[in-house]
Amino acid sequence: MFDKIIKSKSKTFLAFCFCFLLGIIIFSLLEIKLDFVYLYVSLFVIASWLIIFWKNERFRFVIICLLLFIFGVGRYFLAFPLQTQNITSAPQEIEGYISAEPDVRLDGVRYIVKNEEKGKIYFKSALYPRYEYGDKLKLKCKLERPEPSDDFRYDMYLARYGVFQICQSPKVEKIGDGEGNKILAGIFSLKQVVASRISKLWHEPNASFMAGLLYGYRGGLGNLNELFSRTGVTHIVAISGYNITIIATILIAIFVNLHIPRKKAFWLITIGIILFVLFAGASASVVRAGIMGIIVLLAKQMGRTSQVGNVLVLTAVVMALQNPLVLIWDAGFQLSFISTCGLVYLTPLIRDWFVRVPEVMGIRESLISTLSAIIATLPLILFQFGRLSIVAPIVNILILWIIPTIMMFGFFAVIVSFVLFPLGEVIAWIAWVGLKYITVV
Repeated sequence: MFDKIIKSKSKTFLAFCFCFLLGIIIFSLLEIKLDFVYLYVSLFVIASWLIIFWKNERFRFVIICLLLFIFGVGRYFLAFPLQTQNITSAPQEIEGYISAEPDVRLDGVRYIVKNEEKGKIYFKSALYPRYEYGDKLKLKCKLERPEPSDDFRYDMYLARYGVFQICQSPKVEKIGDGEGNKILAGIFSLKQVVASRISKLWHEPNASFMAGLLYGYRGGLGNLNELFSRTGVTHIVAISGYNITIIATILIAIFVNLHIPRKKAFWLITIGIILFVLFAGASASVVRAGIMGIIVLLAKQMGRTSQVGNVLVLTAVVMALQNPLVLIWDAGFQLSFISTCGLVYLTPLIRDWFVRVPEVMGIRESLISTLSAIIATLPLILFQFGRLSIVAPIVNILILWIIPTIMMFGFFAVIVSFVLFPLGEVIAWIAWVGLKYITVV
C-alpha cells in the first residue's frame, strides 16, 4: 500500500515538472510573443478555478498542471529584457566591467561587459592587449542586435548568456579593475597561474590539450580541434556532462577494482567533481556538467533508476528556472542531459553484452559507458551538427580509459612543479606520453 502511494506521488511530481518544462519548450520552439497582461489574466482565472474546484481531485490535478504550464511560459518571457533598449546607429561611449571569463581563441578574445543601464554587451577584440574578469572598460562603438544566420541562431546563442547587444569594432580603454565577484576573480587568477605553469611544462599544442583536459580550455589546439571533431572526441576538451559523467563512471569502476568500498568511492569522486567545478570557474555550463556527473554516481549508488529519474527531471526544472533558454537553444545542455539518461538507463540494458570484456583499468566500464552515451546522443548530434563520425565509438573506447590517468598525472605535475620543477617535468613527461597516444589514435 505504501509503495503504491509513493509511486502515485512520484508520477504526480513528474507530471507537474513536465508541464512546467512544456510551457518553456513550446514557446521556445514557436517563439510566440505575448503581452504579460495575458499571462496575469490567465493566472488569475486558473487560480480562481483552483480555489473553487479544490475538492475535485482530478480537476485539481488538471488545473495545477495548467498553472505550472503558465508559470513555464512566464519564466520563458522573463529571460528577455522587459524593456527593449533603443539602439541607434551613432557611436556610443559605454562603461562597464567584464562580467564573465574572457573566451580566448586563436583569432582573438570574446568579452561580455555589463553596463548598469544597457545590460550585458558582447564584443570581440584582438589577443593583445588582454583584459581580465573584473576590469572596468570604456567602449566606443555602434551597438547592434545579434541577428540569426541561415544555419545558426546567433541571437539565441548570445541570449543564453543574457546578451542582447553586440559592440562592433570597438575602441577599448581600460579605466579600472577589481569589479565583479571577488571569489570568481580569485578562481580566474588561480587559473592564470596554472595556465602559465602548464605552458612551461608542455609545448603547444600539448599545453592547450592538457589545459583542456584539466579545466576546459579550448584555445591553442589548432589542427587538433578539427581532428577531435572528425573523430567524435571533442568532448574530452570541453567541460560538459558528457565527459564528466563518463570519467566519473570509469573512476568509480577503477576504485571498486582497487577494493575501495563503493560508498567511499562515491564521496571521493563527488568531492573531486565539486572541486573541479569550482576550479573551472563555476559557470552555468560547468555547474550543469558537475550536477550531471553526480547524478550518474547517485544512480550507481542507489541502484534505483526510478528515483534517479525524478532527480534528473527535477535538475532540468531547476536549470530551466535559472535559465529557460538552455532547453532548446543550448546544445551542451541537451547533450549533457541525454548522455546522462543514456548512462543511467541504457547501461544496465547492454551490460550483459560485454561480460567477456576484461575489467582491468575500467576497460569494460569505459566501453559500456561510451556506447550508452553515443547511442543516446546520436540522433541529437545528427540533428544539431549534421555530421556522424563512424569511427567515434572505436576512438572513444581506445582513449577514454586513459583520460583519468592523464588528468591525474597532469594535475600532480602542475602541483609538484611549484615545489620542485625538475620533478614536475618528469611527471609531465609521463602525462605527455598519454597525450601523444591520444593524438596518434
